[in-house]
Formats: sequence, C-alpha cells, structure tokens
Amino acid sequence: MHAWPASEVPALPGKGRDLRIHDTATGGRITLDPGPVARIYVCGITPYDATHMGHAATYNAFDLVQRVWLDTKRQVHYVQNVTDVDDPLLERAVRDGQDWTELAERETALFREDMTALRMLPPKHYIGAVEAIPGIVPLVERLRDAGAAYELDGDVYFSVETDPHFGGVSNLDTEAMRLLSAERGGDPERPGKKNPLDPMLWMAAREGEPSWDGASLGPGRPGWHIECVAIALDHLGMGFDVQGGGSDLAFPHHEMGASHAQVLTGEYPFAQAYVHAGMVALDGEKMSKSKGNLVFVSKLRHDGVDPAAIRLALLSHHYRSDWEWTDQVLADAVERLGRWRAAVSRPDGLPAEALVEEVREALADDLDAPAALAAVDRWAERQNTGGGTDEGAPGLVSRTVDALLGVAL
Repeated sequence: MHAWPASEVPALPGKGRDLRIHDTATGGRITLDPGPVARIYVCGITPYDATHMGHAATYNAFDLVQRVWLDTKRQVHYVQNVTDVDDPLLERAVRDGQDWTELAERETALFREDMTALRMLPPKHYIGAVEAIPGIVPLVERLRDAGAAYELDGDVYFSVETDPHFGGVSNLDTEAMRLLSAERGGDPERPGKKNPLDPMLWMAAREGEPSWDGASLGPGRPGWHIECVAIALDHLGMGFDVQGGGSDLAFPHHEMGASHAQVLTGEYPFAQAYVHAGMVALDGEKMSKSKGNLVFVSKLRHDGVDPAAIRLALLSHHYRSDWEWTDQVLADAVERLGRWRAAVSRPDGLPAEALVEEVREALADDLDAPAALAAVDRWAERQNTGGGTDEGAPGLVSRTVDALLGVAL
C-alpha cells in the first residue's frame, strides 16, 4: 500500500533540541534520545469514515514529533498501518450495501488526500492489515506453540498472564481494563476464556465474512492488536522510540500490542515511549464514528477552507488536551493565518533568529504548539505594526513555520 507525497521540509540554521515528551507508561516526561534514525509507529485508521478532526489532531501531533526530530538532523523511520479489515468496516459496508474492499479503498484514498492537503509528512511504510496477514500468521502460531495462546471454538486468544509486564502501559486496574475492553472491541464476557481480558489473535472464518489462509490456525482473519505488532516488528524491531495514537488506544490496543511483542521476543520494552493525543469533541461529546458527530477535513476543504487554517486550528490546542471543535476555533485560525501571511509578505522585517529558537524550545517541551504559535504571534504583531530592516527575516519566519509547524505561508 502506498502512502501520500511528502511536502518539502525547509532546512533551518542551527540545530533543534531533543524532544521531552509525556510517556503514558511512566506517567511523566522523558527525554527521547534516538540514534541517527528515530523510529516511530503510529496506529492508522480503520477506513470506513475518514478523515474527521479527531484523526487530524492525532496525526498532527505525530507529524510534529517527526519535524522536531528532523530539525535535530536525524532521519525518521515512520511506520503507519491501515486496519483495512475489521468488524466496524464490515458492519458499515453491510449497512450501506457496499463491497467492504471498495469502501476501504475509497476512504483510504480520501485519507491520503487529506493528509497531503494538511502537509502531514508520510510514513516510510504504510501497511494494510490484509497485506500483513502472511507475517501475522507465523506470530500467532509461535505464541500458541509457546503456550502463550490458546484455542476457543476455533478462535485463538492471547493469554495476558504470560507477560509479566502486562498492565504497564496504561497502568489501569483490572476493573477499569474490563470495562474498557468491553467498550473498545474486546469480549470479556465470552465464556471459556482463561482471563476475561485475553484478546483475540485469530478469528476463525465466519459465514459471510472475508477470511484468509491461516496455515495451522485454519481459515480466518487476524485480531486488531497482533496486526500492529507484526508490522512494527517487521519494519522497526523492538525498542523503537515512540508508539503513538489517540488516548483511547492506550488500553486495550497499545497495552495488548506491547504484551504480544514482549512475549514473542522475550525483550522489554516494545517501545521506549507511549505517546497519546487527546480527544476532540463536538457539541459536548467526543467526536466518534459511532455517534456520528464528525467534522470532516474533506468537507471543510470542499467548502473552501484553507488547509493551513485547519492545521493552525489543530495546533492551537496542546496535543494531550481534550478540546472541542467550534466555528470560533476555525475563525480564530483563519484570522491568525491572515496576520501571519501579512507579516511575512513585507520585503524586510524584525530579526527572527530568536523566534526560531523560541519555536524550537516550545516544541521540544512536550510539543507545546500553542506556545510556538504565541511566539510567532508576537513577532507578527510587532512586524505588522512597525517592521524592521532585516531583509532575510520574513523568509526565515516563513521557513520556520513551514519546517516546524507544517504550515505553508
């Protein structure tokens, strides 16, 4: 599966700072110190309704991670999946009378268009669950053969008790895990499971649903968590720098995935940091496909909203915060974009070297994009009221905003 085209990232003078970021597993801030190649895995969409503002906010956060790393003169090895076969996708296809593969292809294509418009840097590897199945089956077989998985009416489940580190990503108690498991795709009430929290690794073929050759597992399709593990281990290996996604993925998805990988390899940890973006609400409730309260990037674009303004609206909120999308949020972003463009359109301006360092410091401090925006606001206000004589300043500001914030002025 192919990703989307990359926008050019301007080179800035000097060098950026190492990223200090909040790690869900430890509950505190850690300084990431990747080698020459920083490694990041971000969980992708289930393509039946893309791309709403919650998606955009999540991928914007991890785009900033990439940009901070690139500014430190590192390379970035970024991997993202597409869960192009799963119950919600199949259910939506049945509801709408569509072929599930056509639905997945259409929504994935729309997602690519939105990511391109928002200037999100693409992953090096963009892998669908279906194309990953040949690599998933052997992992499930290894877990079963090692006694870390068991069969139940033809399905194969992972035994969470085989990982001594289970629970160390989300740090939730058992009852909270059980409630979230039921809410987020698990089946804790199914009779016959060794532990209610045990997640499915391989679903035996169901009548009327797609299935694939599972070798000794029999026909079926993979569970959600093992999909990402197979892709991440194949392309990044153990101990990569950041596992990312929305905060609703901390449990069960990232918790289960870490346990799968740690039992498979005997190594710990799966990722050095687990980083989670906050949720975006509309009309007082979290945006979600199940509720249908979605604001779509494509709809805003088709209504003539500049993608740079959409991106500024996302950047105006700290990536870990929960916030609400409103017309005013977008209006403020449109107004800010206009002020910034007016400021950099002058032939000369106020010196901007200090601004570059302010933006760098803000983003290195747990991706504090609102502080970075405020720094540019201050420069733009002084520029628009008085200006200066530095002919290179407007261009430097424009390149800084592009390189570090992904906004084209």
